[in-house]
Amino acid sequence: MTSSTPSDSAQQPEKTSAQAAEAPAKAPAKGPWDLPDVSGLVVGVLGGTGPQGKGLAFRLAKAGQKVIIGSRAAERAQAAAEELGHGVEGADNAETARRSDIVIVAVPWDGHGKTLESLREELAGKLVVDCVNPLGFDKQGAYALKPEEGSAAQQAAALLPDSRVTAAFHHLSAVLLQDPEIDEIDTDVMVLGEVRADVEIVQALAGRIPGMRGIFAGRLRNAHQVESLVANLISVNRRYKAHAGLRVTDV
Repeated sequence: MTSSTPSDSAQQPEKTSAQAAEAPAKAPAKGPWDLPDVSGLVVGVLGGTGPQGKGLAFRLAKAGQKVIIGSRAAERAQAAAEELGHGVEGADNAETARRSDIVIVAVPWDGHGKTLESLREELAGKLVVDCVNPLGFDKQGAYALKPEEGSAAQQAAALLPDSRVTAAFHHLSAVLLQDPEIDEIDTDVMVLGEVRADVEIVQALAGRIPGMRGIFAGRLRNAHQVESLVANLISVNRRYKAHAGLRVTDV
Protein backbone atom coordinates (compact mmCIF):
# COMPACT_ATOMS: atom_id res chain seq x y z
CA MET A 1 0.00 0.00 0.00
CA THR A 2 1.38 3.40 -0.93
CA SER A 3 1.38 6.22 1.55
CA SER A 4 -0.15 9.53 0.60
CA THR A 5 1.96 12.73 0.69
CA PRO A 6 0.51 15.61 2.69
CA SER A 7 -0.21 18.80 0.70
CA ASP A 8 2.06 21.84 1.10
CA SER A 9 -0.67 23.72 2.89
CA ALA A 10 -1.07 20.93 5.39
CA GLN A 11 2.65 21.02 6.14
CA GLN A 12 2.53 24.72 7.13
CA PRO A 13 1.68 25.30 10.79
CA GLU A 14 -1.44 27.35 11.34
CA LYS A 15 -0.96 30.88 12.69
CA THR A 16 -1.89 31.30 16.31
CA SER A 17 -4.27 34.08 17.29
CA ALA A 18 -1.32 35.90 18.86
CA GLN A 19 0.66 35.74 15.60
CA ALA A 20 -2.32 36.98 13.63
CA ALA A 21 -2.69 39.89 16.01
CA GLU A 22 0.96 40.82 15.47
CA ALA A 23 0.55 41.04 11.65
CA PRO A 24 0.72 44.65 10.45
CA ALA A 25 -2.63 46.18 9.58
CA LYS A 26 -3.19 47.01 5.95
CA ALA A 27 -2.81 50.73 5.29
CA PRO A 28 -6.07 52.44 4.38
CA ALA A 29 -6.53 53.35 0.73
CA LYS A 30 -5.37 56.84 -0.13
CA GLY A 31 -8.26 59.21 -0.71
CA PRO A 32 -8.50 61.55 -3.73
CA TRP A 33 -8.12 64.59 -1.49
CA ASP A 34 -5.05 63.29 0.32
CA LEU A 35 -2.66 65.64 -1.45
CA PRO A 36 1.01 66.46 -0.73
CA ASP A 37 2.37 69.54 0.99
CA VAL A 38 3.77 71.78 -1.75
CA SER A 39 4.28 74.92 0.31
CA GLY A 40 8.08 74.62 0.17
CA LEU A 41 8.36 74.26 -3.60
CA VAL A 42 9.62 77.07 -5.83
CA VAL A 43 7.25 77.89 -8.70
CA GLY A 44 8.53 79.46 -11.89
CA VAL A 45 6.17 81.06 -14.40
CA LEU A 46 7.37 81.29 -18.00
CA GLY A 47 5.47 84.12 -19.60
CA GLY A 48 5.06 85.65 -16.18
CA THR A 49 4.78 89.16 -17.56
CA GLY A 50 1.63 88.29 -19.56
CA PRO A 51 -1.89 88.59 -18.06
CA GLN A 52 -2.43 84.93 -17.15
CA GLY A 53 1.11 84.26 -15.97
CA LYS A 54 1.23 87.44 -13.96
CA GLY A 55 -2.12 86.67 -12.37
CA LEU A 56 -1.06 83.15 -11.38
CA ALA A 57 2.22 84.44 -9.98
CA PHE A 58 0.36 87.01 -7.89
CA ARG A 59 -2.13 84.50 -6.47
CA LEU A 60 0.45 81.85 -5.63
CA ALA A 61 2.84 84.34 -4.06
CA LYS A 62 0.01 85.89 -2.05
CA ALA A 63 -0.77 82.38 -0.77
CA GLY A 64 2.81 82.07 0.48
CA GLN A 65 4.44 80.22 -2.41
CA LYS A 66 7.93 81.20 -3.52
CA VAL A 67 7.50 82.44 -7.10
CA ILE A 68 9.90 83.48 -9.87
CA ILE A 69 8.50 84.97 -13.06
CA GLY A 70 10.36 84.57 -16.31
CA SER A 71 10.55 86.53 -19.52
CA ARG A 72 12.84 86.66 -22.52
CA ALA A 73 14.20 89.87 -20.99
CA ALA A 74 15.26 89.65 -17.34
CA GLU A 75 14.73 93.39 -16.84
CA ARG A 76 11.10 93.11 -17.90
CA ALA A 77 10.53 90.20 -15.53
CA GLN A 78 12.19 92.04 -12.66
CA ALA A 79 10.00 95.10 -13.22
CA ALA A 80 6.86 92.95 -13.22
CA ALA A 81 8.02 91.12 -10.08
CA GLU A 82 8.56 94.40 -8.25
CA GLU A 83 5.05 95.47 -9.21
CA LEU A 84 3.55 92.22 -7.87
CA GLY A 85 5.37 92.24 -4.53
CA HIS A 86 4.85 89.32 -2.10
CA GLY A 87 8.48 88.29 -2.56
CA VAL A 88 8.13 87.52 -6.27
CA GLU A 89 11.43 87.55 -8.17
CA GLY A 90 12.05 88.12 -11.86
CA ALA A 91 14.63 86.53 -14.16
CA ASP A 92 15.07 85.45 -17.76
CA ASN A 93 13.31 82.26 -18.78
CA ALA A 94 16.37 80.04 -18.54
CA GLU A 95 17.25 81.11 -14.99
CA THR A 96 13.61 80.83 -13.96
CA ALA A 97 13.51 77.24 -15.20
CA ARG A 98 16.78 76.31 -13.49
CA ARG A 99 15.79 77.70 -10.10
CA SER A 100 12.25 76.30 -9.96
CA ASP A 101 10.83 72.97 -8.81
CA ILE A 102 7.57 73.46 -10.74
CA VAL A 103 7.45 75.47 -13.96
CA ILE A 104 4.16 76.86 -15.26
CA VAL A 105 4.15 77.55 -19.01
CA ALA A 106 1.96 80.59 -19.70
CA VAL A 107 3.52 81.88 -22.91
CA PRO A 108 1.49 82.88 -26.00
CA TRP A 109 0.57 79.94 -28.22
CA ASP A 110 2.51 81.26 -31.20
CA GLY A 111 5.73 81.15 -29.16
CA HIS A 112 4.98 77.96 -27.26
CA GLY A 113 7.03 75.47 -29.27
CA LYS A 114 10.12 77.63 -29.74
CA THR A 115 10.20 78.66 -26.10
CA LEU A 116 10.06 75.10 -24.80
CA GLU A 117 12.52 73.78 -27.35
CA SER A 118 15.04 76.43 -26.30
CA LEU A 119 14.67 75.46 -22.62
CA ARG A 120 14.82 71.67 -22.97
CA GLU A 121 18.03 71.40 -20.94
CA GLU A 122 16.92 73.77 -18.17
CA LEU A 123 13.54 72.02 -17.86
CA ALA A 124 14.99 68.50 -17.68
CA GLY A 125 13.78 66.76 -14.53
CA LYS A 126 11.30 69.53 -13.74
CA LEU A 127 7.56 69.24 -13.22
CA VAL A 128 6.13 71.33 -16.06
CA VAL A 129 2.55 72.62 -15.96
CA ASP A 130 1.28 73.71 -19.38
CA CYS A 131 -1.67 76.12 -19.28
CA VAL A 132 -1.52 77.35 -22.88
CA ASN A 133 -4.73 77.44 -24.93
CA PRO A 134 -4.23 77.19 -28.71
CA LEU A 135 -6.88 79.57 -30.03
CA GLY A 136 -7.64 81.51 -33.18
CA PHE A 137 -9.80 84.61 -33.49
CA ASP A 138 -11.92 85.97 -36.30
CA LYS A 139 -15.05 88.11 -36.67
CA GLN A 140 -17.14 85.33 -35.15
CA GLY A 141 -15.00 85.16 -32.03
CA ALA A 142 -12.58 82.65 -30.54
CA TYR A 143 -12.18 79.13 -31.88
CA ALA A 144 -9.98 76.20 -30.94
CA LEU A 145 -6.88 75.20 -32.89
CA LYS A 146 -5.62 71.62 -32.86
CA PRO A 147 -1.83 71.26 -32.83
CA GLU A 148 -0.24 68.46 -34.81
CA GLU A 149 0.61 66.67 -31.53
CA GLY A 150 -3.04 66.88 -30.40
CA SER A 151 -2.79 69.69 -27.83
CA ALA A 152 -0.40 72.25 -26.39
CA ALA A 153 0.31 69.90 -23.49
CA GLN A 154 1.14 67.01 -25.82
CA GLN A 155 3.39 69.30 -27.81
CA ALA A 156 5.17 70.19 -24.57
CA ALA A 157 5.58 66.50 -23.71
CA ALA A 158 7.04 65.80 -27.15
CA LEU A 159 9.49 68.70 -26.91
CA LEU A 160 10.49 67.97 -23.30
CA PRO A 161 11.16 64.22 -23.12
CA ASP A 162 13.16 64.60 -19.90
CA SER A 163 10.49 66.65 -18.08
CA ARG A 164 7.33 65.58 -16.26
CA VAL A 165 4.60 67.36 -18.19
CA THR A 166 1.12 68.06 -16.85
CA ALA A 167 -1.67 70.41 -17.94
CA ALA A 168 -3.72 72.75 -15.72
CA PHE A 169 -4.89 76.34 -15.06
CA HIS A 170 -6.55 76.75 -18.48
CA HIS A 171 -9.90 78.23 -17.46
CA LEU A 172 -8.89 81.04 -15.12
CA SER A 173 -9.79 84.67 -15.69
CA ALA A 174 -6.68 86.83 -15.82
CA VAL A 175 -8.83 89.79 -14.74
CA LEU A 176 -9.90 88.04 -11.53
CA LEU A 177 -6.43 86.65 -10.86
CA GLN A 178 -4.87 90.10 -10.97
CA ASP A 179 -7.57 91.92 -8.97
CA PRO A 180 -6.16 92.58 -5.46
CA GLU A 181 -9.67 93.35 -4.17
CA ILE A 182 -10.77 89.74 -4.75
CA ASP A 183 -9.80 87.39 -1.93
CA GLU A 184 -11.07 84.10 -3.39
CA ILE A 185 -11.28 82.69 -6.92
CA ASP A 186 -14.38 80.50 -6.97
CA THR A 187 -13.41 77.86 -9.54
CA ASP A 188 -12.03 74.39 -10.09
CA VAL A 189 -8.81 73.63 -11.97
CA MET A 190 -8.79 70.55 -14.21
CA VAL A 191 -5.41 68.81 -13.96
CA LEU A 192 -4.18 66.25 -16.50
CA GLY A 193 -1.06 64.14 -16.58
CA GLU A 194 0.49 60.71 -17.02
CA VAL A 195 1.83 60.22 -13.49
CA ARG A 196 -0.64 60.40 -10.62
CA ALA A 197 1.93 61.73 -8.13
CA ASP A 198 2.75 64.66 -10.45
CA VAL A 199 -0.94 65.41 -10.97
CA GLU A 200 -1.49 65.46 -7.22
CA ILE A 201 1.32 67.98 -6.75
CA VAL A 202 -0.39 70.29 -9.26
CA GLN A 203 -3.78 69.71 -7.61
CA ALA A 204 -2.26 70.70 -4.29
CA LEU A 205 -0.69 73.78 -5.85
CA ALA A 206 -4.07 74.89 -7.23
CA GLY A 207 -5.56 74.36 -3.80
CA ARG A 208 -3.12 76.86 -2.32
CA ILE A 209 -5.17 79.63 -3.92
CA PRO A 210 -8.26 80.38 -1.79
CA GLY A 211 -11.47 79.23 -3.48
CA MET A 212 -9.77 76.87 -5.92
CA ARG A 213 -9.65 73.09 -6.11
CA GLY A 214 -7.47 70.95 -8.34
CA ILE A 215 -9.49 68.14 -9.96
CA PHE A 216 -7.91 65.13 -11.70
CA ALA A 217 -9.26 65.14 -15.27
CA GLY A 218 -7.41 62.36 -17.08
CA ARG A 219 -4.27 61.84 -19.10
CA LEU A 220 -2.63 64.25 -21.52
CA ARG A 221 -4.48 62.71 -24.46
CA ASN A 222 -7.57 64.44 -23.05
CA ALA A 223 -5.94 67.88 -22.93
CA HIS A 224 -7.26 69.11 -26.27
CA GLN A 225 -10.88 69.44 -25.19
CA VAL A 226 -9.84 71.09 -21.93
CA GLU A 227 -7.75 73.66 -23.79
CA SER A 228 -10.50 74.15 -26.38
CA LEU A 229 -13.19 74.87 -23.79
CA VAL A 230 -11.65 78.29 -23.27
CA ALA A 231 -13.15 79.37 -26.60
CA ASN A 232 -16.60 78.61 -25.17
CA LEU A 233 -15.84 80.49 -21.96
CA ILE A 234 -14.78 83.53 -23.98
CA SER A 235 -18.18 83.45 -25.68
CA VAL A 236 -19.91 83.14 -22.29
CA ASN A 237 -17.95 86.07 -20.91
CA ARG A 238 -18.73 88.31 -23.87
CA ARG A 239 -22.43 87.53 -23.79
CA TYR A 240 -22.89 87.90 -20.04
CA LYS A 241 -20.12 90.44 -19.35
CA ALA A 242 -18.64 87.99 -16.87
CA HIS A 243 -15.42 86.23 -15.92
CA ALA A 244 -16.72 82.67 -15.97
CA GLY A 245 -14.89 79.68 -14.55
CA LEU A 246 -15.80 76.03 -13.94
CA ARG A 247 -17.09 74.01 -11.02
CA VAL A 248 -17.13 70.21 -11.13
CA THR A 249 -20.17 68.96 -9.19
CA ASP A 250 -20.51 65.95 -6.89
CA VAL A 251 -16.81 65.62 -6.05
